[in-house]
Amino acid sequence: MSNNGQLQLPKSIMPLLILGIVGIIFLSKSTVNIDAGEAGVLWKRFSGGVVTDQPPLGEGFHFVAPWNDVVIYEVRQQELFEKMKVLSSNGLDILLETTAWYLPKYSNLGKLHQQKGENYLETVIKPALRSAARSVVGRYTPEQLYSSKRDVIQNEIFDETKKILDDQFIQLNKVLVRDVTLPPTIKDAIERKLKQEQESLEYKFRIEKAQKEAQRQIIEAQGKADANRILSASLTDKILRDKGIEATLRLSNSPNSKVIVIGSGKTGMPIILGNQ
Repeated sequence: MSNNGQLQLPKSIMPLLILGIVGIIFLSKSTVNIDAGEAGVLWKRFSGGVVTDQPPLGEGFHFVAPWNDVVIYEVRQQELFEKMKVLSSNGLDILLETTAWYLPKYSNLGKLHQQKGENYLETVIKPALRSAARSVVGRYTPEQLYSSKRDVIQNEIFDETKKILDDQFIQLNKVLVRDVTLPPTIKDAIERKLKQEQESLEYKFRIEKAQKEAQRQIIEAQGKADANRILSASLTDKILRDKGIEATLRLSNSPNSKVIVIGSGKTGMPIILGNQ
């Protein structure tokens, strides 16, 4: 301890202390920890810059030279929500809401970093999605977009966006069309048209049903008429008299009081008189 009360370290310890501090700094600059779902691109200051001919650094703890650098990327599937204005085939403004699922291609992460950079979402993916959406929506009318073509344009936007991104070291997994918003006047007109079409189809169905029922009744009546004509043609006077006699005999056996006059009808059939 010095005369003024301050603690003084031996001069022999100072170099060791400085060496220890330098060692700590060296170690902190030489270690990299990569979390789950991430990968690191190595940049070598004195030997070629970005490493593109080797796989990226995987998850875990890594030692690197302190003069080199590691850029960490997320390599899990990520989501992009994009809301954009596009034009339909007849020039009307359509508000389109989409979601894209994407991730960088792991084996080409070094090339992605070297050629596109960390901001590849803004510089590559968004422009590609917007371009594909404008191209696809421009082929369809508002009526098609509003009703039956939602799945079709979704698939076409995915195909066109994927075609752009395939050689950009980016993997596109899915594009979803979340919503299609039309101008209110156009939407109302389309809804009225769809309602009228539905009512027309319902009216047509009722007419066809009534026509089929009428046709069924005509066929049924025709069948009954044919049956009666056949029956009438087969009945002779002798058969009618025999049937009349059989009926008379059954009635005569009934308990009701009656008087039967045999052979008094115009056709010679019995006449039954009674109070019932």
